Amino acid sequence: MSRVRTYELVLERIESQIVSGALRAGERLPPERELAELLGVSRPAVREALRVLEAQGAVRSQVGQGPGSGTTIDRLPSDALARLLRLHVALGSFALADVIETRVTLEKSMVSLACHNARPENLERMRTVLLAMDDPEISQETFNQLDIDFHVEIAEASGNRLMSDVTRAIRESVRIPFLDAVAAMPEDGEYSWPIMLRHLRADHHALFDAIEAGQGERAADLVEAHIQGFYRDLIAAT
Repeated sequence: MSRVRTYELVLERIESQIVSGALRAGERLPPERELAELLGVSRPAVREALRVLEAQGAVRSQVGQGPGSGTTIDRLPSDALARLLRLHVALGSFALADVIETRVTLEKSMVSLACHNARPENLERMRTVLLAMDDPEISQETFNQLDIDFHVEIAEASGNRLMSDVTRAIRESVRIPFLDAVAAMPEDGEYSWPIMLRHLRADHHALFDAIEAGQGERAADLVEAHIQGFYRDLIAAT
């Protein structure tokens, strides 16, 4: 049996135990040598399988001799989703129209839930991000990160963890293409960065006001117009 096939076998065995519930989040896997003996495979095959699982956000490995060392079943889906989606967006696996449609569909549902489920601390975090985005000296890169943070805060306020992680992954996946496109925008005119910045700020404040007032239908309409208008202007500018 080839080494590649062996590592896939190890991967399948560990995945099947996670799916069946035999292995749960927080449990520690046996040491690499012991795991290799239990499965009847080589240590390199075990090591390779664990690397794949770590990239998927399903395990966390830490070297050393302390209580936190070794490999532990973990739940880190957000980073793994962002990494995977970022690669496929860069490779052109998804058309921009698909990304836009997915964002609209997801964020309309998300913001409607946020209108009902947002707690005072959620609203306060959104307000803090909004105020930071209003800084007149803000850079494009800083604004983009705060923009991501704002939409992720809305996702967190929805109370749906999956929506939050997928939203974060989608936004992170288009961060670099967004910055490249903004850098190529003209310095003045209808589709310049200062004009787009003004529109984005106004959109965000209106969206926050709707969430704070619990106006789910209005918030859903606002976020749809915000996303579609942003991409429309960005495409027109470049």
